[in-house]
Amino acid sequence: MGHIRVHRIGKAYKRYARKWGRFAEWVGAGTHHELRWALRDVTFTVAPGEAVGIIGFNGAGKSTLLKIICGTTRATTGDVEVGGRIAALLELGIGFHPDFTGRENAYMAGQLRGLRTGEIDDHMREIEDFAAIGDYLDQPLRTYSSGMHVRLAFSIATAVRPDILIVDEALAVGDVLFQQKCFDRIRSFCRAGTTLLFVSHSLATVHSLCDRALLINEGRVVADGQPREAIDLLNALTVQAREADGAGLVVAGAAAPLHSVSAAETVAISPENGTTASPGGAVAEEATPASPPSRAGSYSTQRASVTAVTILHHDRPVDAFISESTVTLQISARFDDDYDDPHIGFQIRNARGEPVFMTNTHCMRVSVGAVRAGDELVVRFRFRAALAAGEYSITAGIANGGLLEGFFREALYRAQDVRAFTVLRNMDAIIWSGAYNLDPECFVERTVSGLC
Repeated sequence: MGHIRVHRIGKAYKRYARKWGRFAEWVGAGTHHELRWALRDVTFTVAPGEAVGIIGFNGAGKSTLLKIICGTTRATTGDVEVGGRIAALLELGIGFHPDFTGRENAYMAGQLRGLRTGEIDDHMREIEDFAAIGDYLDQPLRTYSSGMHVRLAFSIATAVRPDILIVDEALAVGDVLFQQKCFDRIRSFCRAGTTLLFVSHSLATVHSLCDRALLINEGRVVADGQPREAIDLLNALTVQAREADGAGLVVAGAAAPLHSVSAAETVAISPENGTTASPGGAVAEEATPASPPSRAGSYSTQRASVTAVTILHHDRPVDAFISESTVTLQISARFDDDYDDPHIGFQIRNARGEPVFMTNTHCMRVSVGAVRAGDELVVRFRFRAALAAGEYSITAGIANGGLLEGFFREALYRAQDVRAFTVLRNMDAIIWSGAYNLDPECFVERTVSGLC
């Protein structure tokens, strides 16, 4: 079983101000460089069979970390312990020769991974079938598209189940059907005990594949816990970086590594105050009280806030309702400054933290109108909640200055998972599975052949 232990890893590169600086150092004429640290004091462990996603901005140090774990780059400080055979997809075509055919490269790459020729022979048919590149397998690699490169590379790397599988964004090149096939294989490996390190900018994929996530920012691990926490914090840091006055946006959880919390704790900020669910919907005693956003990934400028979030069913506050019910989400907000174009929005997420739906008044083409300091607003979103039975949470936010594609001039407030609610199965609805009931209509047309 594969395991990984990373202890206080640091990686520094020398940066020379002048072209002759390296030569001057070589002949002993003093120091002419400064160190640029790509990674600093990175420590974590990955248990056998664990699936860990690594996320962060470009240049954060994610790929450098994987290269150190794989042994292709040496760390400046710290040490790494790896137990088990590694299969790594770090860069497209790494280790391939462009003038060799795909089949020849398969043998060469397989041998570099420690497989004997006989083992590669035994798996060649599987490699061919999985890559599905047809006659190109016997053509030089220089004739391949980038998608064909990743098809062949992934097929070779996973022909034999590894103890540790490391994937660095390579699958983003493949078409959607091949990606699905790759993810199915990765999931089957994980179920069989393979340890997974997965770097991707596709946060939905990290949600789907991984049971833990690391957020690396400026070379340091700033979050290590459930994927939803690390992703929420990355999204908040993205907003902060995009703001003209990013320093004025206080991000919860950004100053220190996140703690691991249970699924129940990540559902709502405030204590639960509802009653037991009933077929007509559980009555909530009161709306979510106003509080500073404290869940990781929440943020605030301290100049606007959401003061209450309430779910109404038949004009009564509820914590649970039957699927396909029409409900109203009521969000109350207070403004402590003047704003010319404020907007209020919400996001619904499932128990894993995966977004199910999100919108806001700007995206719905609803003009709230200018507000002055001290004003309070109540915005109601009414909808048919045809969600699958399960636990959900609501995130609420405020922004100002609506732009194209749903962006805003300035972000003001975001409270992650401020209210939890339960959707109960509708016994009168059709039998269906998935995230949302499309409530389809079905028509059958039969053609009867005439008699001779």
